[in-house]
Amino acid sequence: MASKRVSRPYRWLAEYYDRIASGHSGVFAQARQQILQPVLGRVESMCDLCCGTGTTAIEFAKAGFAASGVDLSPTMIRVAKERAAKARVAAKFVRGDMRKFKLKAPVDLITCECDALNHVARKSDLKLVAKEVAAALSPGGYFYFDVNNIGSFENVWPLSWFHETPGFVAMFHGGYEEGKDRAWCDVDWFIKEGALWRRHREHVEEVCWSKAEIREALGGAGLKIVGSFDASLFFQNDPLVEPGYRTFYLARRVGKG
Repeated sequence: MASKRVSRPYRWLAEYYDRIASGHSGVFAQARQQILQPVLGRVESMCDLCCGTGTTAIEFAKAGFAASGVDLSPTMIRVAKERAAKARVAAKFVRGDMRKFKLKAPVDLITCECDALNHVARKSDLKLVAKEVAAALSPGGYFYFDVNNIGSFENVWPLSWFHETPGFVAMFHGGYEEGKDRAWCDVDWFIKEGALWRRHREHVEEVCWSKAEIREALGGAGLKIVGSFDASLFFQNDPLVEPGYRTFYLARRVGKG
């Protein structure tokens, strides 16, 4: 086996993300449909922030919405563009940082799923994200997102687990820094290249906020929470998503701005 490499964050996670996340994609789609259904009549355009491989934006494009996506990972953007072309939809994808991104025109809905908001580097960054989201929304537009809460940090992130498919193995081991509201995970990827297995490592971190911190950051940017939903309502019988571990939020841009 070849020696271990440390790659830039999300290089291999981006490449194999769909294989790992496929088990929960249906649950996120169900939550999105149920929570957003009452407001979709007021939505014509949307952008998926931290869009990953483009799943959500492509689904909206297929449903007739003007859809786009933003992600920091160039690999994610490449895969998203390839998937959109294969699906023959007009979803547009661009590389950008959620703390500092610009859209060509305001949209009616911004989504940010799979605890992407927890991945910012510092607690203060949430205010930067909220400001950029508000600026990218049309007046009255909606911001839909989910976050991991302290229960997940304390009880899920310290676990170790692995994922295996032909020619690909990933091992996850993480922890939680008590008192710092921060969790981490080291991911070791074993990828078969001919007769050899090559090992790569990525380090992933998340920052946790309370609902009060989220409300303050959004409020300061002119966004008001209009609904919150415990994820256990959708992840039924999943021991990794106990009540309180994850929350879905729906916020709205207030004022005429």
